[in-house]
Amino acid sequence: MSGWTDHLGEFAEGVLNTVLLTVFSTLGAVLVALVITAFRICPVRPLRAFGTGYVELFQNIPLAVWLVLFVFGLPMVGISFELFPTAVLATALYMASYYAETLRSGINAVSSGQAEAARALGLGFGQSLRAVILPQALRTIIQPLGNVTIQLLMNTALAAAVGVVELTEATNRVNLVLAEPLPLYVGAGVCYAVLAMVISSGAGVLERKLVIPR
Repeated sequence: MSGWTDHLGEFAEGVLNTVLLTVFSTLGAVLVALVITAFRICPVRPLRAFGTGYVELFQNIPLAVWLVLFVFGLPMVGISFELFPTAVLATALYMASYYAETLRSGINAVSSGQAEAARALGLGFGQSLRAVILPQALRTIIQPLGNVTIQLLMNTALAAAVGVVELTEATNRVNLVLAEPLPLYVGAGVCYAVLAMVISSGAGVLERKLVIPR
């Protein structure tokens, strides 16, 4: 385990970048997913088609490909960001398709009578979605949303392929120096497991607080 003790600063930077990549990508993905979900269930056909196309486009192309396209393709058309924000953007847009489908499944689980009651009260589509449907849907999909967030955490390792120094890339670099892959990658795996347990525990606590008694 000497590799860890001699290179703690590099590992700490990797863990910090993994956490930041996860947090910023999650926030961006959830915001985009809310819009895409609204498009997916709205009565306007072109918007429904756009929402469906977005989900199909991002779910049918691997994140690694999107990362390469964003990092190396965007500068070719005159759009250039720093490496880390570009990785956040690609990860957020990709994972938004998974958050959107999870949100849509929660909305579908809400009784249609709730939407009818909201319309009877004079609420429009946006108002009924925001004030009636979405709050009920979120309570039923907290744990699935937690699972998608854990999936996002694991996907941050792909950012190493384009040079972002997150946990996996930090481990790769230290391993090139020390050539001790077993303890280094076991340690990296433990770090990912701890972060995943934090997300899962947080989702569990939130679910127990907001659960609807049946």
